[in-house]
Amino acid sequence: MLPPEPILPVPEPKQVEWQQMETYAFIHFGLNTFNDREWGYGDTDPKTFNPTNLDCEQWAQTLVKAGMKGVILTAKHHDGFCLWPFEGTDYSVKNSPWKNGQGNVVKELSEACKKYGLKFAVYLSPWDRHQANYGTPEYLPYFYAQLHDLLTNYGPVFEVWFDGANGGDGWYGGAKDIRTIDRKNYYNYPRIYEMLDSIQPQAIIFSDGGPGCRWVGNEKGFAGATNWSFLRKGEVHPGYDKSYELQYGHPDGNQWVPAECDVSIRPGWFYHPEEDDRVKSPDQLVDLYYRSVGHNATLLLNFPVDRRGLIHPVDSANAVRFHEMIQQQLKTNLVAGMTPKVSNERGGDFVASALTDDNFDTYWATEDGVTTADIEFSFDTPTRMNRMMLQEYIPLGQRVKAFVVEYLDKDTWLPVKLNEETTTIGYKRLLRFETVETKGIRIRITDARGPLCLSNVGVYDAGNVSDSFVEKVEDIESVPYLLPDVKAEETAKASDKQAQTTCFVEGDRLLIDLQEERLVSSLHFLPDQGEPNKGLIANYEIRVGTSKDAVNQLVKSGEFSNIQNNPVMQSVFFTPVKARYIELKATRMIRAGEPMGFAELRVK
Repeated sequence: MLPPEPILPVPEPKQVEWQQMETYAFIHFGLNTFNDREWGYGDTDPKTFNPTNLDCEQWAQTLVKAGMKGVILTAKHHDGFCLWPFEGTDYSVKNSPWKNGQGNVVKELSEACKKYGLKFAVYLSPWDRHQANYGTPEYLPYFYAQLHDLLTNYGPVFEVWFDGANGGDGWYGGAKDIRTIDRKNYYNYPRIYEMLDSIQPQAIIFSDGGPGCRWVGNEKGFAGATNWSFLRKGEVHPGYDKSYELQYGHPDGNQWVPAECDVSIRPGWFYHPEEDDRVKSPDQLVDLYYRSVGHNATLLLNFPVDRRGLIHPVDSANAVRFHEMIQQQLKTNLVAGMTPKVSNERGGDFVASALTDDNFDTYWATEDGVTTADIEFSFDTPTRMNRMMLQEYIPLGQRVKAFVVEYLDKDTWLPVKLNEETTTIGYKRLLRFETVETKGIRIRITDARGPLCLSNVGVYDAGNVSDSFVEKVEDIESVPYLLPDVKAEETAKASDKQAQTTCFVEGDRLLIDLQEERLVSSLHFLPDQGEPNKGLIANYEIRVGTSKDAVNQLVKSGEFSNIQNNPVMQSVFFTPVKARYIELKATRMIRAGEPMGFAELRVK
């Protein structure tokens, strides 16, 4: 019996192998770590990079214990500082006091990965806020040389990560400037892809639109429950203005570009001491696993290495516990080795017993023309269950468009209770549903793009766990305030501890009245959390005063780095000052002309 014909698009073998990694780590580390920044301007002295106890083996051992299969290192972030002694610039570790300028973080981590069985990969920012010639044709040979150096001297890499953030403010060559580029064409990505294919053909290329894997459209760590591994070729590029589509893919896409869910274990990507008590809990990480790996994507979990050069113990403990919880919840497949009753099967090697043999490369398939089917498991006694795993055999394409899961209640089939739609499956779909005790469970596939090809089914009892977890708005203790120039009903939305409500303020200035003179030292706000997010402030100035007519003492200015992709709580700290009035001025918006948006607003 012949297998079903592939339904295009289909993945390359290296894309299948990449997706089977499921979870791997990001490491953000560099000058920003020592300067309390998210996006450095490229103006910081390399001498500030001086970890006291950098230990890449500690990183690797931690990641192995946390179930990570590989690690991606930020070899160069937007500030242009290189974590390896690249000969083309002095802006690197060779001009830092760390190891008297003889250190090489890229080399040390690549060697630690080999020792502990992790795959290694690199992040190289195309944007460079330090290079004087960024934005000109002369910058490109420099960037290509960096990439070539990383690809030829540190062993195999499983992925190369190109950030979509490109162009803007920086200290280019020591002078403050704004450089704008054509993000779609400036870097000549076809040439870059040729270089990668010739040197590291096994590497997956990440960018907003792939071609190896795509950004999932947010930095919150989840994909849509409906998630196609397709994009329309040539449509998505850095700066794509419909990034929310990337959570779901393009159902009519003609190129295989699966989603990668990047998220930091802390609010920021780089280490900030004030975030030591804001590390994502094991429960939060478990939730993200189900909504990333369990939504036909991979999970890229970031660890901000601290100023010692170590993964912080809280981050380590929470990540390891998260892995243990996932292992426990999906430990015993209740249908392992069982042969389910199916409404149709192709025959030959493509029979129902392949669904429970724990082998991805064997699969059950239906006959040509059959795009709906039932898969039914029976138990001798009532059996408790609340988790399910489904896998399609994706080398032949992603097919399933809709399905339902039902359990047997006496003699009646009823749908299990879950909180998301059951549409696509792809490489892996994990379902969490309300616990049932039953003698029967079945999957009914109701729509597909062609004959069905499923490789694995798993049914589990995760124990007495709560699936009602919802991340709460960070509750920062705040001093009382009024927004005198904002309507009362809008003001209330900024202090109701509800992330879903947003106070929108017209114009470029927000005035905060503390009602009396107080000592203040920080301002915090959660941006709008809608999709897409509205009213995002890119650059700001904060002024204070004791009179409403004289709020003119500048206490802080800067940028809310990466706010568009990672709209978490923004915290601005300044030297404590007595004031009654605080003015936040947006000197630049992400989208010009929009009112400023504040889901929550705090002053301390």
